[in-house]
Amino acid sequence: MNKISSFSFAARIRSFSYAFTGLAILIKSQHNTWIHLLATTLAISCGLFFQIDSIEWCLVILAILAVFVSEALNTAIEFLCNAVSSTPHPLIQKSKDVAAGAVLISAIGAIIIGLIIFLPYFKAYLWLCFN
Repeated sequence: MNKISSFSFAARIRSFSYAFTGLAILIKSQHNTWIHLLATTLAISCGLFFQIDSIEWCLVILAILAVFVSEALNTAIEFLCNAVSSTPHPLIQKSKDVAAGAVLISAIGAIIIGLIIFLPYFKAYLWLCFN
């Protein structure tokens, strides 16, 4: 018989601990995550400098989250594939390639969102600086 466990604060705290450990592994092991962190810093800095509105902040945050979530899932898939087979396998390679493609899609989407939001601010700023 399946025993349903009761709620436990200790178990919830442990689950957060596992999540933070996963984030640390992501940041330490994936060089592309460093690039995403740099882009995130740039986007947040531009948002603060140009004082973007709340809707624009929501879009920037969603774009940032999409990139980090896809990078984290890509990394998890890579780790799992590497654990399943140490020898090259065409289906494992396809799995890794599709997961990497998901990161690329989200990164391109984030760049497009950033351009749509920030280009008008940059144009206005440059116009004020040089006129």
